Amino acid sequence: MSDWRIEELLAVALARLIMDPSAPPARRVAVGAASPIPAAACWLATELGAPLELFLLHRRRGNPFTEGTRELFDLTGQGRIDLFFLSGGQIDGQANLNLIGTGAWPGREVRFPGSFGSAFMYLMTPRTLLFRQEHSPRVLVPRVDIVSAPGISPPGVYRRGHAQALVTGRCVFRFHPDRGRFSLASVHPGQTPQSVRAATGFDFDLPERVPQTPPPTRQELALLRGPVCDRMLETYPEFCARVFERRIVA
Repeated sequence: MSDWRIEELLAVALARLIMDPSAPPARRVAVGAASPIPAAACWLATELGAPLELFLLHRRRGNPFTEGTRELFDLTGQGRIDLFFLSGGQIDGQANLNLIGTGAWPGREVRFPGSFGSAFMYLMTPRTLLFRQEHSPRVLVPRVDIVSAPGISPPGVYRRGHAQALVTGRCVFRFHPDRGRFSLASVHPGQTPQSVRAATGFDFDLPERVPQTPPPTRQELALLRGPVCDRMLETYPEFCARVFERRIVA
């Protein structure tokens, strides 16, 4: 048995991608509503010394936005947000996202939360980290039923960036916008390239050697369960209780 939870592994994997020295620097990072794992990753990165300015829409106090996402969109349009996180009810091999629903338009078979500003943020943010804890053929599909936010764009369509990676409960994929494909970057402990392939609806590139996702270190776990949880308790009390086994003391 591991001494960490899968949510902690995902937060650590996202934090390492945020600080990836081969990627453009991320100075201003935004986290959307109801995204505790990306929020934990951002706060972990700051605890590890990354010079991040965080914009957390779901934060109950200290939220820098007085008019909500309107200001986030303004900042993003001005090129002042470097990295954002996105997920989807469906994600396909070209990094397209579906946040509307399944079936033909308007996707009434299974309804998802809605696109909101995902298409704008995806195209206007230099770096996007995709995440979805569930890794199954119903989520990672050959082709999304409805494209809420496109992973790649035709020539002549202006966009500042693409997906950098996709982190799931089984693995980490890297995205290659020049080819419009994912490649398997690492598999989480207990997984293999074969188990990932069996659970993935889209095709992806498989290197000759696929490493294991490094598990959280003692330092990373101590930071997550200590100062990171301290910052998260008010905004994400249920997550902190379930993952870190900590609750707000009345």
